[in-house]
Amino acid sequence: MTDDASLALGPLDDRAAAMAGPNPPDRLSLRDHVVAADIGAFQVERGHSQRLRFNVVVELRPQEAAGDDVDRILSYDRITDAIAAELHAERLNLLETLAERIADRILAEPQPLRVFLRIEKLDRGPGALGVEIVRSRAAMAGPAATSAAPRPVVHVLDATGDLTAIPREGPAVIVPVLSRTGRPVAATAAAQRRIDLLAIEQSAWALAADHPWTTVVATRTELDWALKQGQVVVWAPAKIVLDTAGAPEATAGPVLAAWLAEDLDATALVVHGDVAVPAGCRVPVQST
Repeated sequence: MTDDASLALGPLDDRAAAMAGPNPPDRLSLRDHVVAADIGAFQVERGHSQRLRFNVVVELRPQEAAGDDVDRILSYDRITDAIAAELHAERLNLLETLAERIADRILAEPQPLRVFLRIEKLDRGPGALGVEIVRSRAAMAGPAATSAAPRPVVHVLDATGDLTAIPREGPAVIVPVLSRTGRPVAATAAAQRRIDLLAIEQSAWALAADHPWTTVVATRTELDWALKQGQVVVWAPAKIVLDTAGAPEATAGPVLAAWLAEDLDATALVVHGDVAVPAGCRVPVQST
């Protein structure tokens, strides 16, 4: 990437032109695309939308004339859809992570050669705070495609925490319930939600300690890996719930279990004891 300050702070089109060489490729650009999103590593940023400005330049590989056929080109919608999809996938802390994922999604299309991407926060100070990356198809690592995690069975427990009826072979996910006693009461709903999620995590760790054939998972990466290994895991929900757009605000175990079961495309949601599954659950429900 060039060190020239005028290019570093100027339009992405200028940078793309400067790096293009003697035979510049065709380019597609999206300028000043502003979207509101919940993003940021600081606590004060959580739960609050802030404006993000996107500037994107895509260099295109040579191809035959499209003949005025929109299906044969890289449409502008593909760029805005890539931005929207990654913003919707999960809540992120870093613009750098968001930029990488958007660039990867754009480069997955057949036409792009290289992507120039700048993302700026517009509401975090007197100026625009941002990150800029350049990614190319040639530099992509291209690892072998990873297989999807297998469809698990999700178990939701009652307050007794009895695992007697749960097979020791996976893939399976156990969701503890929220204890009815012993939790602080917060003055705000957001704080109470965090307290409740942490209480479920305490139950998860205690449960796994009493049943060594289970293990606690807190991140989606850990969860997917464990399911691929056929493990039985106890879910500590705070990180996934707080980082995922559209996750339930409620912290009741059955609500979280139904949401997770749908997200994982589980084969069944198994209810243990006196537990009421939310109406409208799209995963087959079984009782023990």
